[in-house]
Amino acid sequence: MASTYIKIQSERCGMTGEELDSKSLMERQTTGEDRVRMTARQLSEPRTVNWIASEADWSHEPTKRVLERLVDDGILHRDESGTHTTYYPDYRRQAVQEAMRLRDGGHTVEELTDRLADMKTRIRDWEDEFDVESPNQLRGTLADESLDADEEDHRREIACEWEHLQRRLQIVGFAIREWDFLAPTTEPAEANS
Repeated sequence: MASTYIKIQSERCGMTGEELDSKSLMERQTTGEDRVRMTARQLSEPRTVNWIASEADWSHEPTKRVLERLVDDGILHRDESGTHTTYYPDYRRQAVQEAMRLRDGGHTVEELTDRLADMKTRIRDWEDEFDVESPNQLRGTLADESLDADEEDHRREIACEWEHLQRRLQIVGFAIREWDFLAPTTEPAEANS
C-alpha cells in the first residue's frame, strides 16, 4: 500500500524537495491515517474526500473521519459551497510553517537569497525561451500543431515546475523578509502593556 502512495506522491506536480525527501518516511510502515494527514497537509488546492482517499490509498469513510478531525483541529478547512465538499489546508499556516522550516533548517539568509535569485532566473529564462509571461500562457502554446509529443510533455513539465517555483518564491521571500521574526526563541515572548 505505502509503495503505491510513494509512486503517486512522487509523480505529483509541484512537490518540494523536502516533500520528496519524505519518501523515506513513507517507505516505513505508515497507517492510512498517517497517509491521509500527509496528503492533506500537502494540498495545493481544495480536494474532495475521494481524491484524498485515492492519493492516500485508503478507503473513503476512514479518510473522511480523519479529515473532519483535521477540520476540528483547525488544520484543514472544509468548503461545502460547491457540488462536492472539498478540504484544503490553511495556506497561511502552511507558508509560515515552511518559512520556519527554512529558517530553522540550517540555511543562512544569504543561501536563501541565492536560492530566490536562482528561481527568478529560471522563470525569466522560460519567459524568454517561450516568449510567454505565465505557466498558463506556456500551456496555451500546446495548441501549436507543429510541436511533437516530447515537446508538448516538456512544456507541460515546465509549466508545472513554473507554478511550483512561483509558490516557492513567495515562501522563500517571506522567510527572508521575516528572518529575525522567525528566529527560534528560548525565552517566552513578553507582552507589551
